[in-house]
Amino acid sequence: MNSSLEHVGPIVIRGQVVTAEEVLDDGVVVLEGERIAWVGAFRAAARTPWAQQVGEVPAPADGTIVLPGLVDLHNHGGGGASFPDATDAATAQLAIDEHRRHGTTHLVASLVTASPDTLRARVGLLTHLAEEGELAGIHLEGPFLATARCGAQDPALILAPDPALTAELLELGRGHVVTMTIAPERAGITGDDGVTAALVAGGALPSFGHTDASSPQMHAALDDAGAHLAGPRARSERATVTHLFNGMRPIHHREPGPVPPALARARDGRLVLELIADGTHLAPELVTDLFALVGAGNIALVTDAMAAAGMPDGDYRLGSQEVRVRGGVARLAHTDSIAGGTAHLIDVVRTTVQAGVPLREAVLAASLTPAGVLGRERIGALRVGYRADVVVTDADLWVQQVIRGARPVDS
Repeated sequence: MNSSLEHVGPIVIRGQVVTAEEVLDDGVVVLEGERIAWVGAFRAAARTPWAQQVGEVPAPADGTIVLPGLVDLHNHGGGGASFPDATDAATAQLAIDEHRRHGTTHLVASLVTASPDTLRARVGLLTHLAEEGELAGIHLEGPFLATARCGAQDPALILAPDPALTAELLELGRGHVVTMTIAPERAGITGDDGVTAALVAGGALPSFGHTDASSPQMHAALDDAGAHLAGPRARSERATVTHLFNGMRPIHHREPGPVPPALARARDGRLVLELIADGTHLAPELVTDLFALVGAGNIALVTDAMAAAGMPDGDYRLGSQEVRVRGGVARLAHTDSIAGGTAHLIDVVRTTVQAGVPLREAVLAASLTPAGVLGRERIGALRVGYRADVVVTDADLWVQQVIRGARPVDS
């Protein structure tokens, strides 16, 4: 692999190349400027303008895998830093850099339920980082959630749905608030004057979660969201579900709850399901079945990472909540509630592949599918014209090198 990015000319990377469409056992990715110039089989590179440079690249180490940069839609922090608790850009940058070094080239910073003043302050801080290109956007996980399914969210800070506050936060975010988690059963969520309408009008997507909704309530909210997302101002045509199964009423054969409607809509390509497939939040066999049921194009693998990602066991914070991490599992200090993840997105991809999901599908769900949720057309895939974001791993998906916008990321 040619890893020097200081010289003038194309950069050539060789290995098992994972594109959105196929896996090339001996493939080549050519980077020129900040874009991908060519992708194909090594044997076909001799017929390209980059034949000489390709010919100079030796065969890669056995098991070298070349992936697109990963895209995480739901991330509260890492490296000891927490987005909900950051009061300065340097602290937030610690979390960004922790995940970037591990292959997440585009990251959405997630906040948690907090007071309106705290949300205003955090959105303002993170918007600055998004405008500098450090973040791919902001996710508001709350505060319009169901107390009965609050998980690690502080129930004392959960508010009644407020379209005016929603619009204010979106305005403060200057187009960088991309999603908000809302409980669909709560009054004030649906309708032309509801929170969903305010989100879409402000350029964000509703993400249904932390919910105790019945099946009819979920169907009604999804219908309402679909109607609003059909308009010209929508970031995407599809809403999302925040970490499916976690923080929501479970399936029962007489009270099915929100999960079956979500599965049905995702199977039809009308909804994207977040999955925290880290081996803790969901059973691996469930993850495999979900991929078989709805397809990788309708799944966004996420981390739900908090400050402990990449860090040792210990005591941390997630907004107003104290979190204790033991054995790599984060829980609220005084309960058994899981309080976010401690994995990087490449770890989630690895766990998903180990569960039996094909490599191409697992990577797609961690790159191109979430890029579509962001409304970004030129990231998340190894395709000509796409941004030069590349992750090189060994055969076991341990990161060896990260390139973001054709520049190496310091390890």
